[in-house]
Amino acid sequence: MKFVEHPVTLSYIGRIKADCENKKPDIRERAQKNGFDVLDSIELAALLIGCGTKGNPVMNIAKEVWNCALNYQGSKHFMQQLMKIKGISASKACCLVAAVELGRRLFAGSGEKITSPRDALPFLQHYAMQMQEHFICISLNGAHEVLKLRVVAVGTLNRTLVHPREVFSGPLQDHCAAVVLCHNHPSGTNKPSDDDIQITNRLKQAADILGILLLDHIIITRTDYFSFAEHFLLE
Repeated sequence: MKFVEHPVTLSYIGRIKADCENKKPDIRERAQKNGFDVLDSIELAALLIGCGTKGNPVMNIAKEVWNCALNYQGSKHFMQQLMKIKGISASKACCLVAAVELGRRLFAGSGEKITSPRDALPFLQHYAMQMQEHFICISLNGAHEVLKLRVVAVGTLNRTLVHPREVFSGPLQDHCAAVVLCHNHPSGTNKPSDDDIQITNRLKQAADILGILLLDHIIITRTDYFSFAEHFLLE
């Protein structure tokens, strides 16, 4: 998958004030030197936001914005949630909503197929940089083309947090034929834990009942990945 640099977004980033740069001076420089995919999601949000307010630094605002984005339910709802955040003006909220909508139009229904774990990695690699575990579900059509990617849960994964109801409610709305599950291991080890195996077995049973093919569950780290399908753990 190609990472697209939008002139409008870059122009907005270029107007970041000096005081913001002093608070987090390396974000833009790292992005320009190594690419925007090296930044975590909160840092990307900080670049779009630009500046914080007195008593509320830009990185704190970015964390609130990212939490809203994790519960994205359409542009109108996202705009309403952003406007509740101290430090987000109407113009900043519009910029953030526009950035999300651009991404949605670029990659939703793009025809990208997932036929192996490596095909899924470009969609998931930025989650490997997160300091908390993120559980992700990718909906696929009958041709295994990507329909939608969702963050289902954030935090230490357990049976309560990753419930079949939460995982499959979105894919059912997508009328998908298959899903690929993924979560990151901030510890750096890609070996599945006992909880990972139990959760996967539970979700496999739920998928079978719903008539949805569970293609794979992928564990990603900054440097490697583990595929349940490649290790014949989904049979």
